[in-house]
Amino acid sequence: MTQSTPTLSANDAGTAKIVYILYMVGLVMGITGIVGVVLAYVNKDNAPEWLKSHYQFQIRTFWIGALYIFVGCLFALLLVGYLVLLFWVVWLIVRCIKGLQALDSQQPHPNPKSWMF
Repeated sequence: MTQSTPTLSANDAGTAKIVYILYMVGLVMGITGIVGVVLAYVNKDNAPEWLKSHYQFQIRTFWIGALYIFVGCLFALLLVGYLVLLFWVVWLIVRCIKGLQALDSQQPHPNPKSWMF
């Protein structure tokens, strides 16, 4: 009996790509970020190993981003919160673009546990 290697279907990487896109759309329509993190949680266990790093990165992006939003809103009365929220917007865009670049080349995310990029 020979062991076959799993083939990557277009759906495997496509779902991870959709999550990145949902996060960026979430900058305008916030609910899509929640949909994205749910998709990442649902698909992470059945994904190939290299793709699991993307789902882990996406899940961390959501929760770290939620922390930045909370802190930004908390300190918005002091005006410094707006800088935190601006940082979050740039941070999210850069993380999604870097993730998409690695995903398009079918590479695992180089540092899925990072707080930055």
